[in-house]
Amino acid sequence: MAPRLFWIGLGNMGRGMSANIVEKANLDQPLLIYNRTKQRCIDLSEKLPAGKTEIVDSIAEGVSKADIIFNILSNDAVVEASIAEILKNDVKGKLIIECSTIHPDTTEKIAQQVEAAGAQFVAAPVFGAPAMADAGQLVGVLAGPKASVDRARPYFKGVTAKAEINMSDEPYRKALTLKLIGNTFVLNMVEQLAEGHVLAEKSGLGTDYLHQWIEGMFPGPYAAYSTRMLTGDYHKREYPLFTVDLARKDAGHAMSLAKEAGVRLHNVETGDAHLAELKAHVGEKGDIAGIYGAVRMENGLPYENE
Repeated sequence: MAPRLFWIGLGNMGRGMSANIVEKANLDQPLLIYNRTKQRCIDLSEKLPAGKTEIVDSIAEGVSKADIIFNILSNDAVVEASIAEILKNDVKGKLIIECSTIHPDTTEKIAQQVEAAGAQFVAAPVFGAPAMADAGQLVGVLAGPKASVDRARPYFKGVTAKAEINMSDEPYRKALTLKLIGNTFVLNMVEQLAEGHVLAEKSGLGTDYLHQWIEGMFPGPYAAYSTRMLTGDYHKREYPLFTVDLARKDAGHAMSLAKEAGVRLHNVETGDAHLAELKAHVGEKGDIAGIYGAVRMENGLPYENE
């Protein structure tokens, strides 16, 4: 019999990843799902074939039935609280796969707690936007003992991910170090796009020509973020895809790592400053693409581009 899986956390990324596990992982039992807001579990279950998911009312209930537990939550404090709830139960022989983006020190801390309780642990952060999670096109990074990583791998490449970076037998923290450095590339990309479009508008070139060049030279994430900016998606959408608070959390962790290594991330500092301006202007509903609005305001343009 295949292992029973339990999924904790149905945010923008978790919904897509868990749906792909249901659809592609050849489960012979319903996927157990839990979210603090139960309605998200109900919404997901209604979108998937009947009988493919089982909503549980507590972490304890899911852990008691599961062999493998996925955790993907918003920040370090929430992750630590979830792990504490998991470890109130008998977890001997179970595998905990931690997909959240957290500080490497937090990862090492919870890994030690999990192993002390007799369970296996894999640090498995993922790269990609929610649309990539929906399509099963993420990039997974898996670190930990090889036996644990091998146990986790069937749920990544070809299921939730298009590719994986296998860090078998590497320290858990390396997966999160890569994740945080990688996320600085995203922040820097958004910052450069925002500055470029503002310059194109104010210089008289116009944003359309710059966008055409971006589509030709940098198709993919650059073009997608450029489109989100120019269509006003960054200020029109009801729910952010990558919230300002999460973006600042990741930037803060990256700058913390850099400080420890004797490195200064000037670009990240600039992006984080614009995220702070974004948060002050629109509050927690701000999306990372709203950096465009912050750069616009800084240069005498209105926040909204329409």
